Amino acid sequence: MIRFLINQEHVEIDNARADLTLLQYIREYKKQTGTKEGCAAGDCGACTVVLAEPNADYTSLHYRTVNSCITVMSAVHGKQLILVEHLSSGKKLHPVQQALVDNHGSQCGFCTPGFIMSMFALYHTNSAPNRDDVLYALSGNLCRCTGYRPIIDATLAACEQPADDHFTQNASRTLALLKDLNDDSEIGTTSLLMPQNRVELAQAIRENPEAKLVAGSTDLSLSFTQQLKNIDKLISLSHINELKGCTETQHSLVIGAANPFMDITPKLLAHFPQLAELITRFASLPIRNQATMGGNVANASPIGDMPPALIALNAVVIADNGADKRRIPITEFFVGYRQTALNTGEWISHIEIPFLSDNQRLAAYKISKRAEDDISAVCAVFNVTISDGIIEKISAGFGGVAATPQGCQALNDGLVGEPFASKGCLETGKKILSTAFSPIDDVRATAAYRNTVLANLWHRFWLEHQTDNTIATRVVNHA
Repeated sequence: MIRFLINQEHVEIDNARADLTLLQYIREYKKQTGTKEGCAAGDCGACTVVLAEPNADYTSLHYRTVNSCITVMSAVHGKQLILVEHLSSGKKLHPVQQALVDNHGSQCGFCTPGFIMSMFALYHTNSAPNRDDVLYALSGNLCRCTGYRPIIDATLAACEQPADDHFTQNASRTLALLKDLNDDSEIGTTSLLMPQNRVELAQAIRENPEAKLVAGSTDLSLSFTQQLKNIDKLISLSHINELKGCTETQHSLVIGAANPFMDITPKLLAHFPQLAELITRFASLPIRNQATMGGNVANASPIGDMPPALIALNAVVIADNGADKRRIPITEFFVGYRQTALNTGEWISHIEIPFLSDNQRLAAYKISKRAEDDISAVCAVFNVTISDGIIEKISAGFGGVAATPQGCQALNDGLVGEPFASKGCLETGKKILSTAFSPIDDVRATAAYRNTVLANLWHRFWLEHQTDNTIATRVVNHA
């Protein structure tokens, strides 16, 4: 059984296809057509809805946007689903709707509902946001008509004051309803299995070896929304608390594989602020509200954003089969195109990332055609250990240049012992990276472009981490 609220209506689903998306359920089963389908890939935001999720002790609600076109039904269990139809009170528009009208930001009507829902989520999470906050909140929505300026103005106007609407007024009632339906009884359906601990997960995998594991569903869903494949059975990881921790040890950060990116971002950036470019440009906010670190790694895509960073940081994947756990260095995890070192019956439990020492220099670069919600043409992450100006070790990770996310041992071998500030270090690094990989030509970039970019990114890293700017300037001017 999957139990949730649609606004204040208690809903139970006990028989639904595994590949039924939330958008299909909203439009085809509930006949609520305000939410639109644009791309069926989570790229445009026309399908944006809001899920209100209670905290652990049911004292407050957290509102987050999701792309309903790629969300499977397990994601809504125990939460309140809010649609654009629910915002107004009778004939009185919600403050975010009224602000869009007042600022002339309404569009043809196709994209507007998604913008409204992103504005609504911000209205409930950030009082008096600045313009950057608004751009961040709207990053998952594309405008095809009006232009963004009036939409941004409307969002700023609506969010000037703390949230005060019928959702805040009904919060206590909503929390009580959610607590009632979040009991410890068995959850899930015959086609969408929802184990609640590692033992149940191991059993589900043994009994359903053909079933696919799903966490945020932000990539897997494309197989049935765009490729139109039928998936008869899924095993959801989204309700296993053992996979959701994010803890610190003395030497590392340990991230639960089923944690959405937005939930791990504060701790991740607290220890590795250099990854901000990767994290904030990882798809869009609604995607990050669902996508998980474990899914990004298990997917084994050669263009995934996080594997290059994890390779550079010498992360360890902790695999589990319900009885035993084992540690797999991330450098040994990707064994072929979309193939991993996981054995049959195993899943990723956690990912352990060692903390940096004071003499390590880290930087992450993503090259793509758009700043947001785009796939990397090249991703490069450099982690260089420097003592007394001399390179002791280089760990680097790269995406978009091979069939799997890759390190580059040649870069380490060629530069260990070199003075980092020297021209030789700059030129040798560029030479190694310009020939280290044999990337393909595709719609995002040519092989020659990728090789050139790799060399140039080493140049950029070298410049950004000089302690003697005079040396750096002199070398650049004469390069």
